[in-house]
Amino acid sequence: MNLEKKIYKKLLEVPKGQITTYGELAKAVGLKNGQRTVGRIMNKNPYPVIIPCHRVVMSNGKVGGYAYGEHIKTKMLNDEGIKIENGKILDWEKTVYRF
Repeated sequence: MNLEKKIYKKLLEVPKGQITTYGELAKAVGLKNGQRTVGRIMNKNPYPVIIPCHRVVMSNGKVGGYAYGEHIKTKMLNDEGIKIENGKILDWEKTVYRF
């Protein structure tokens, strides 16, 4: 299985209403310091409706980039019940998913 598929498959484990970080996702597939690689792969996600790349955020709690714009990512996360203020995830420990 190639790296993209491995990462997308792992991301499918993150339930609606929760988020993970680029670093956590990288670690979960055995990539050491692979957060940038995960970010590049998320940016090229060919199935954004199926593979929920909007649930991957920065480890500092910021929403981070999204191929369709940060405002779209924020809206999608809000729609799933994740509270965000000034571009940062609130209730971090309650919403972060650990593999």
